[in-house]
Amino acid sequence: MDNSFKRLTKRYTLLKKGWTPQQNLFYGFLTYIILGAILLCLPIFQKTSAPIIDHIFIATSAVSTTGLVTISIFDTYNFFGQFIIMSLIQLGGIGYLSFTTFMLLSTTRKMTLWHKKILSTEFTLPKTIKITDFIKSVILFTLIMEIIGAILFFIAFKMENMATLEAIWSSIFHSVSTFCTAGFSLFNNSFMGYVDNGFINFIISMLAICGSLGFIVITDFGMIVKNKNHRLSFTTKIIIYGFLILLTFGTLFFYFSEPSIITLEGKSRFLAAFFQCMTAMTTVGFNSVDFGGFSQAMILVCLLLMYIGASPSGTAGGIKITTLTAVFAIMKSRLKGSKNITFLGRVIPYERLYIATSAFIFYTTIIFIGGFLIILSHDLKFEDVFFEVASALGTVGISRGITADLTMFGKVIIIVLMFIGRLGVLTFGLAIWSKNITNEEREILKEDIAV
Repeated sequence: MDNSFKRLTKRYTLLKKGWTPQQNLFYGFLTYIILGAILLCLPIFQKTSAPIIDHIFIATSAVSTTGLVTISIFDTYNFFGQFIIMSLIQLGGIGYLSFTTFMLLSTTRKMTLWHKKILSTEFTLPKTIKITDFIKSVILFTLIMEIIGAILFFIAFKMENMATLEAIWSSIFHSVSTFCTAGFSLFNNSFMGYVDNGFINFIISMLAICGSLGFIVITDFGMIVKNKNHRLSFTTKIIIYGFLILLTFGTLFFYFSEPSIITLEGKSRFLAAFFQCMTAMTTVGFNSVDFGGFSQAMILVCLLLMYIGASPSGTAGGIKITTLTAVFAIMKSRLKGSKNITFLGRVIPYERLYIATSAFIFYTTIIFIGGFLIILSHDLKFEDVFFEVASALGTVGISRGITADLTMFGKVIIIVLMFIGRLGVLTFGLAIWSKNITNEEREILKEDIAV
């Protein structure tokens, strides 16, 4: 028995080493989803039964840290089922291999080349940050923030007269869900009942922003604490500037232009405007007002914020602020007739520009295809469908109320989009289509093209 297990383990190890880093990520996250779905299908983890496709949907949504749901989490799953969902969120939030690599570094202080290749693929890092320092920051910062979040949530829920045991579990679950920007809630109406609760709004915003800004920013600031001569990387500066600009203008748009928010009085109006902008940008997926009642103008703003997202190597989805910056820099430099692509006085390497433009085009194409397939198979409003698709691919989790009404085909489309969103569009593409380059590559003829 032991020999058979050793042979099986050895074969699996050789198989993994034969895969590309992108394929390892693909099959790694797919394994999480399959195991999670199998567990959620077991009656011992359920309060009421549900179709298998819904359990697969929930498992995918949890691992991808999206938050779209077709069934009620609280009404369908018991405590143990909810715990499985929270565990899947945590695994999806910190990333494939992050925890095991952290344990490896804590014991042997060595990282294999296989680990380095996969982690470097999953987390896009500037050259100024070492992967070992980054992984330590990921685990420690996640643990610290989720503990702080759970304590603050407990205080807030007790202030709302929630029962002690319920408050303890709700605090832990929502802290993990918020920091990982998963958007899963044990409340069927998300946080709409707390639209005027400044304390709860603050807790969610703090955790979501810290998670979505990305571990690059946290690692960069941590290096400043260790070494006062260390300067913030160009990537960190772009992320912070871009995030603040988008958050400020987005909040102002919601505050002055959204009718359902304008009707609110006092601090509730500002809290609602800020919260909805924050939840779309950080892709945390919670809402304190009903997105189903938003005007078309604000739906467009939401789509833009979900499309962009926040930071690379964080818990948020979207094309990322850095990708948008690179595409903008290309446009600006071309219009000026400059030979170099620059931003804030710095030249951006062509390798990064190729990645950014590829991600931008592929991401947009997937949104179009996903939206087209759902519109073709459903009798739903155009804006509702593309809102849902952008939310799924951006791993946001907010909806205009059509998720539960999707057919099995529609749910499968959303499942695929959520999976691609968590994996990353380029990683997904490389996992499916990449091939090993050999010396026997046929000669490719060069040709001009009019643009």
